[in-house]
Amino acid sequence: MNITVFGTGYVGLVVGACLADGGHDVVCVDVDESRVAALQNGKVPIYEPGLESMVGRTLAEGHLQFTTDTARAVEFGQLLFIAVGTPPDDDGSVDLNQVLDVAAAIGKHMQTCQVIVIKSTVPVGTADTVRDVITLALARRGVELSFDVCSNPEFLKEGSAIEDFTRAARIVVGTDSVRVREVMLECYAPYNRKQYKMVFMDVRSAELTKYAANAMLATKISFMNEVANLAERVGADVEQVRRGIGSDPRIGYDFIYPGCGFGGSCLPKDLQALIRTADKASCDTSILRAVETVNRRQKGVLFEKLNHAFGGELRGKTIAVWGLAFKANTDDMREAPSRTLLEALWSAGASVQAFDPAAMEEAERIYGRREDLRLVRNRDDAVVGADALVICTEWNVFRTVEFGWLRSQLRQPVVVDGRNLFEPREMRRAGIRYYAVGRGEYAPSA
Repeated sequence: MNITVFGTGYVGLVVGACLADGGHDVVCVDVDESRVAALQNGKVPIYEPGLESMVGRTLAEGHLQFTTDTARAVEFGQLLFIAVGTPPDDDGSVDLNQVLDVAAAIGKHMQTCQVIVIKSTVPVGTADTVRDVITLALARRGVELSFDVCSNPEFLKEGSAIEDFTRAARIVVGTDSVRVREVMLECYAPYNRKQYKMVFMDVRSAELTKYAANAMLATKISFMNEVANLAERVGADVEQVRRGIGSDPRIGYDFIYPGCGFGGSCLPKDLQALIRTADKASCDTSILRAVETVNRRQKGVLFEKLNHAFGGELRGKTIAVWGLAFKANTDDMREAPSRTLLEALWSAGASVQAFDPAAMEEAERIYGRREDLRLVRNRDDAVVGADALVICTEWNVFRTVEFGWLRSQLRQPVVVDGRNLFEPREMRRAGIRYYAVGRGEYAPSA
């Protein structure tokens, strides 16, 4: 098939590359000329394992192209995927300007019957709005064309996006059209052979499914963090509790790892958007609001534990930080717990020595160069001469460490572990004061 993908951000680039890798001919379009020029040369602006090699390969094979020519892009595709950004407004609702701009451009240039596929994460009812915008643009041209708009939400996790696309657990398509079902089955045929994964439903249900899925995952994380905080107060070990409840197949082990809160571009944004959608529909969302509150509070736990360990005297201290991205295998620092920690440390008069395998450039982009932030070359350099260590991200490079060496590098043997990477007993045996999440000494809230 000939497929056009509007947007070369995280979602658009992964979708375009994976569809091209499946044998389709794909044109990705973006308004950013420098970005398109770089991509056409195989330079991928985001960190995602396997993506750069896939883009390079499909470019060389001629299955993938990048352009800024909207008219050409609309003419090219049988399917027109909208995969542009939907950032949050100040009140947490979704900014649909980019989506609607693409819809208007499609209406301006459409010459034949096509299927518009909304891949961007959008509120319930957006497909109807997109249809209206395209219809209006066609009417202004005095043109009558039949076209379809369907919802095909993405369920990509940063760090494993290619795996999530090529081996998806399900492929959700919202449509009432038999024709759309047929073309979407053809589109996803390369990734739908061994097991039938297509889940067809009405458009509004598909739009809501994406938000409901992320809200459920966020709820599991915040619930487990509350259990962890309770475990500290009653002398239980949340890791043992996690294994106990995760072994129940009705619950499972996914997304029940306690820590320092969730971040990234999806869960926080989608949770807020779902709450705003519910507000507009006059529907109470007590659980969703509680999930948001718990997560906001949990991001402050690392600083609270560190501040407790130093008796509230952090001014002049140097703190090593392992991990800046919101999770491993990405360079994304949006809503990352590390940002809450860094800013609290600076407010308290402390300085930071930090290392992340992927997010160093992103950290410098966000914070610039400042005297109280030193971005170092590796994890070992981060702890040299530091007063304490805080672990924010669960990169594999942080999981194996010789505790005696670690203790010798720190001025004071204090480790605050926001990802529960180590066994408290072993750390204490090495003479390290170890503060995990739900696994040991309770650090009272400030």
